[in-house]
Amino acid sequence: MTRDRLAAHRAQRQGQEAGAIEMQSVSQAPSSDRPYANGQPNDISTMSGFYAEVASIQDSISQFNANINTISDLHARSLNALSEQETAANTSQLSELTDSTRALSNELSTRIKALQTPVSGVNRNDAEIRKNRITLVHGKFVEALQKYQAVERQYRQRYRDRVERQFKIVKPDATPEEVSAVVNDTEGSANGIFLQAISSSNRYGESRRVYREVQERHQDIQRIELTLAELAQLFNDMATLIDQQKDKVDNIETRAGEVNTETKRGTEQVGVAVGHARSARRKRWICFWLTVVIILAAVGIGVGVYFSQHPSSSSSNSSSSSTTATPSATTTT
Repeated sequence: MTRDRLAAHRAQRQGQEAGAIEMQSVSQAPSSDRPYANGQPNDISTMSGFYAEVASIQDSISQFNANINTISDLHARSLNALSEQETAANTSQLSELTDSTRALSNELSTRIKALQTPVSGVNRNDAEIRKNRITLVHGKFVEALQKYQAVERQYRQRYRDRVERQFKIVKPDATPEEVSAVVNDTEGSANGIFLQAISSSNRYGESRRVYREVQERHQDIQRIELTLAELAQLFNDMATLIDQQKDKVDNIETRAGEVNTETKRGTEQVGVAVGHARSARRKRWICFWLTVVIILAAVGIGVGVYFSQHPSSSSSNSSSSSTTATPSATTTT
């Protein structure tokens, strides 16, 4: 009686949790038709577009983490399912959410790679900002992948432990080799061992139920193996990406440094040109005033020469005036 009450209580609790997780999985499912905030890819050639794309990627990473939490919950519910209907419902939800999470992870990988696209005309400060932001989102995505990988590995082992327990229910005296063959069988090659154990069991009905559950667990393990293989490939892609990012950012910084050097050199040349222009203008003024001084000196010299060459004319005029004045005075007398 105690076991019946406990089973009923667990069934009621699982039923209540089912609705909550179903709503959670629907609300957290990624919106594949709207990968960007405005429905269009952000123009990362501008800093404002780059910032917008980084913020959008961070939101998608948060969604990815939420999906991982829901997948973990669904795995736990699948292990604790008390009926075939509940198991089937969990499997359907888990498969759907795993597929959508796979699509989201591939999308994130593509978008993070796109951030590496070389952009012309980027100065050193902007290049450093881009490098830091790309490193940030790359690190968050890798961290989320590691979390997903840990969840899948954990439940792969728990599914295997469950298969081992179920097989020992059918064949308590199973050898370690038989247990290992059944637990690690994902291709159906160990079905003969299981069927032989069922045929020799005195609990045929329960043995058939256990056999169906073991087959379902093998399917779960196969899905997990596929997910782990895809995660390993994403890890490799991200490792390659960070190396490529370093090379590209180094090239951007090199070009930015060359631009700064050329700018400084151009500024220096402009300063030299301005100095030459000022010097030339100063020399022109000096030449002008020297010309004026020379002209004035020439005029002064000419006047001096002229008066030095005609002093007698002035004296003769003075004598003539005196002689004329004397006879006039005599006649009057």
